[in-house]
Amino acid sequence: MRALVIDNESSIRKSVVDLIAAFCPDIKEIAEADSVANGIEKINAYRPDVLFLDVELGDGTGMDILSQLGKISFPVIFITAHNKYAVDAFRFSAIDFLLKPINPEELIRSVERAKTENNTKLNEQVALLTEILQSSISINKKIVLRDSDSIYFVKVSEIIRCESEKSYTTFVIDNHKNIVVSKGLKDFEEILEPLGFIRAHQSHLVNISRISRFDKADGGMLVMDNNDMVPVSQRKRDQIIELFKGQ
Repeated sequence: MRALVIDNESSIRKSVVDLIAAFCPDIKEIAEADSVANGIEKINAYRPDVLFLDVELGDGTGMDILSQLGKISFPVIFITAHNKYAVDAFRFSAIDFLLKPINPEELIRSVERAKTENNTKLNEQVALLTEILQSSISINKKIVLRDSDSIYFVKVSEIIRCESEKSYTTFVIDNHKNIVVSKGLKDFEEILEPLGFIRAHQSHLVNISRISRFDKADGGMLVMDNNDMVPVSQRKRDQIIELFKGQ
């Protein structure tokens, strides 16, 4: 594999190159670039198998580079500082990223994913990432979900509920087949709670706007607007009751 590292800070760029050389034996060649202009030139000349791309560059952003490339045919791993809003944007768009300073174990996992990554919708994912980074939280915000066969762009408002089983999460979506994602519920709770979701039970995360009623009998049960029944844990019961009092 051939890698290209684009970062405008020479010390960070060198650190990434050294980590790749030390921990990623499948990557035999590593090139470097330090700007949008130089990055586009290097991509066209070098044709990398994987691109490590800083979000903020001196003459623009990593998204500026990708928007000028046309069809993106190689996996992209973004490099970013620990900013919760940016991290949430990457999670929503399901684009791989590494936080500075880079953890070698995370680097290895990202490179392993890059070997088998489905890049057929990467352009759309980058467009969604750019939209999220440029806009405030919105009811029309979309999230990217991946199952074993496809990549889906789903409006958050159309997600009725999420249910977990072991390390998998099933998304129940309005007028759409269920989508099963190989991630735990905790990963989605962190990004969906600020958008109006609540953890009703250890295995259930629900869209508050899609709740029809709360049946208090037998410990408590939420009835969703598609008539699905979601159990309420004893620990969450009081929080759910307070939620309905405020409506």
